[in-house]
Amino acid sequence: MPSSPDESFLTGLASRHLGLIRLISLCLVVSGAIAAYLLAHQSQLQRIETEALSSAQSRAQSLESILSQQRAVAAILSDDDLVRDALRGLSFSEHEAVSIKLDRMRADTQSSVIYVLDRDGDAIAASNWDEPDSFVGVNYSFRDYFTKALRDGTAMQFALGTVSHRPGLYLSHDVTGPEGVLGVVVVKTEFDKLESAWAISADQTFVTGAEGDVILSSRPETRFRPAQPLASNELAVARPIALTPWTLHVVTSTASARQSDLIAALGAGSLMFLAAFGLDRTLLGRRRALARVRAEANRRLELEAAVRERTKDLQDEMAERRRAEQRLAGMQADLVQANKLATLGQVTAGLAHEINQPLATIRLLAENAQAMLPKRVAPDVVENLGSIVRMSDRISQITTELRGFSRKATGEIRPVKLRDAIEASVLLTASRRRVEGAQIVLPDIPPDLTVIVEAVRLEQVLVNLIQNAQEAMAGQADPRITLGFTNFGERVELSITDNGPGLSPEIVSQLFMPFATSKPDGLGLGLVIAQGIMRDFGGDLRADPFAPGQGATFRIDLPRGPK
Repeated sequence: MPSSPDESFLTGLASRHLGLIRLISLCLVVSGAIAAYLLAHQSQLQRIETEALSSAQSRAQSLESILSQQRAVAAILSDDDLVRDALRGLSFSEHEAVSIKLDRMRADTQSSVIYVLDRDGDAIAASNWDEPDSFVGVNYSFRDYFTKALRDGTAMQFALGTVSHRPGLYLSHDVTGPEGVLGVVVVKTEFDKLESAWAISADQTFVTGAEGDVILSSRPETRFRPAQPLASNELAVARPIALTPWTLHVVTSTASARQSDLIAALGAGSLMFLAAFGLDRTLLGRRRALARVRAEANRRLELEAAVRERTKDLQDEMAERRRAEQRLAGMQADLVQANKLATLGQVTAGLAHEINQPLATIRLLAENAQAMLPKRVAPDVVENLGSIVRMSDRISQITTELRGFSRKATGEIRPVKLRDAIEASVLLTASRRRVEGAQIVLPDIPPDLTVIVEAVRLEQVLVNLIQNAQEAMAGQADPRITLGFTNFGERVELSITDNGPGLSPEIVSQLFMPFATSKPDGLGLGLVIAQGIMRDFGGDLRADPFAPGQGATFRIDLPRGPK
């Protein structure tokens, strides 16, 4: 087969200037190897840095998520009425009730320990109240998180526990009332699981505080020491932790990059050497070089695609975080609205109290007018005076129920007539039913049937369930709420059923979880609080499973009073 003009030219050039060609080939091989090493080294360092940044972002967001959840626990408990009552020192039983509640919340939120301090720094309740190393009775006034919370409202401190001797983060929030600051709620969080998860990776992960000392680490031996300087074969990236003076660091090895660089340099040098000294294999060498270039391009494209995908994931996570912050802002606004409604309830109770005296005067004057009427008088006058007396009695009954419902819970559990509690709750929701046209069907409850509860809080739960049923049937023809009861001997079960659209399986599964709600403007705490009240009475609140074509049914189980 005849040779091409290019091949003939290369053959002739090699025969005339063999020494020069060898020198040029050697220079090309050396310079090509150096260039390949530098390019590969830069590419590998970029890849390692990108992966380290992705790991740091993911681990920082996990840590921020834990901190946000624990802050929310402290904020919610700081606004809890049971905690306020305990800090006011009304009774020892309330301290124990708060401790039990803190223990439940600690299990649900995966906190290490939750406790409540009075203004002197003494722990009056703690989630570990029934353990040998209980915090109850221990004084923590020397702790910075206590003094700063009293001064600034909130505080955080990373330190060793004085009782457990285990490191952890303390998040505190002041508890206030009309009389001022009552005490401080403290939530301690330990990060053993998070550090264990970091330790699985070959990279070293640690968090430094404001002073630069390591407070969290995948290597426990480096904790509470200054961060060590990087070795020559290490690369580090850092990311700040939101709302804290902390910084998360990820340190990774670059040894694998150097190995890849040497391999790339040797490969390029060998390729160019073979191309220079093997004219008969020139075309084959070119094909191999082209294949290597294509493979490198594909590898870079894959790396860029992976970077884009990771960037998109990070953007999605950041968007979810912004949505979570918006939800938190919405919940805070709801808490402000709840405080406004509580103030409105106080004004209503005061108004009901002030109405009683003029109302009694009106009734007395009407009765006196009836007594002083002459025998022959127009029937309309007699009827009108009788109407004034009856309306006065009606208004007096309504104001009495309003004042009773607005009374502060005493914490005293005693036998209460179930019929009276139901009738009071129905009366308190009557005005809204008249506006929405809802009908309520009451059971025939024996007048002497009692349950062991606290009257005010039972009425609060019943009003909440009746109002929820009314809202579920908004805009529906013939809305109807049916109350029923079953006597099981030592227990009494009360049911509230509506003929609305019912509860979907998704809603039923999250019904009693905090902040889970199907209402656009709902807070998601009403049913959680109601269930907690029933369990405090030794009973329970539950919802029937979803049934197509049937409304929602809630059942209250309560201990029966003495016969």
